[in-house]
Amino acid sequence: MAVKIRLRRVGAKKAPFYRIVVADSRFPRDGRFIEEIGYYNPLEEPSVVKVDAEKAKEWIANGAQPTDTVKALFKKHGVL
Repeated sequence: MAVKIRLRRVGAKKAPFYRIVVADSRFPRDGRFIEEIGYYNPLEEPSVVKVDAEKAKEWIANGAQPTDTVKALFKKHGVL
């Protein structure tokens, strides 16, 4: 099972809001997921990112691969 840490869009049309989730890579973007570890709101100024760093590090240690966007968010906010 290829596990990814990725964004799951939950916002309305033209109002994006994302949850940072751990999901099997075979499932759709907004489909089933294993665990929610945070959220990202790009509309606020500055953009808001809230991540449970402990869970994120634990999942990465267990082999979960963050997507490029999530990796950039983690680096910007000190999780990686």
